[in-house]
Amino acid sequence: MARSRSTDPSAPTGSAGRGPAGVAGRGTKGATAVGAATGGGRDGKAKAPKLGKDGKPKVGRLTKLKNQAGMIGQAYKLTYRNDPKLPWVMLITFVVTFAVVELVGILLSSPFLFLPFAVLLGLLATLIVFGRRAQGTAYKQVEGQPGAASWVLEGMRGDWRVSSGVAGNRELDAVHRVLGRPGIILVGEGNQGRVRGLIAAEKRRIAKVVGDTPIYDVLVGDGEGQVPLKKLSAHVMKLPRNLSAAEVNALGKRMSALGGARMPVPGGPLPGGRQMSVSQRQVRRR
Repeated sequence: MARSRSTDPSAPTGSAGRGPAGVAGRGTKGATAVGAATGGGRDGKAKAPKLGKDGKPKVGRLTKLKNQAGMIGQAYKLTYRNDPKLPWVMLITFVVTFAVVELVGILLSSPFLFLPFAVLLGLLATLIVFGRRAQGTAYKQVEGQPGAASWVLEGMRGDWRVSSGVAGNRELDAVHRVLGRPGIILVGEGNQGRVRGLIAAEKRRIAKVVGDTPIYDVLVGDGEGQVPLKKLSAHVMKLPRNLSAAEVNALGKRMSALGGARMPVPGGPLPGGRQMSVSQRQVRRR
């Protein structure tokens, strides 16, 4: 460790400034201790942490990997409770994928060359199957619960600005508003007859603000003309892109005048009143 120099001009130099060994603050060793206590810099100031684009301190790669591994582990435990066949399905997926790749390697007289590819592809296939099973389990848990559509909409990839519960009633019928490249999407969940009235009222309320912006309405359910919950995100993301990113931002500023939720909507509902965990949300978004 390089010794820091004393910034006190009155401090004596040479051998006269050296005190007895072990006494801090009188000699060069004492100055080094003071410099280390104040952050290690010459000016005694601690280094500020690096900030990311979101203004928050950057997280190291190892920390990110640990967090992701922890979330995947938690998601596995939650999925296994409702899907006991999960470990066997994952094992069979890995073995079959590994065997197929190795068989190709044997036919090409290069089994050892294909070995790492067999392992990597086996792990990738296993992870994909795990994500699908976890997603299916999560949908089964939230289906039919108040706020299920809101939970699905908030997990969509991309620049989707979701306002949950912009309209509703005491029967827990709700309308959620989504702003994106297609325009405005009003998603209703609950009784079909009551929800249609709520959507019509919300359309009249926002028509003066959005102008000629396209407004889509979606009813969540398994009936005719409705979109099943598990297909909701795919249905919304397949809508035509009518607005540019700049137009979405400008429209978002105008929409902010309307406010957000006007009724309490559960965030990530589960049977028994439990809340959706962070790990299940992360797996569903992959």
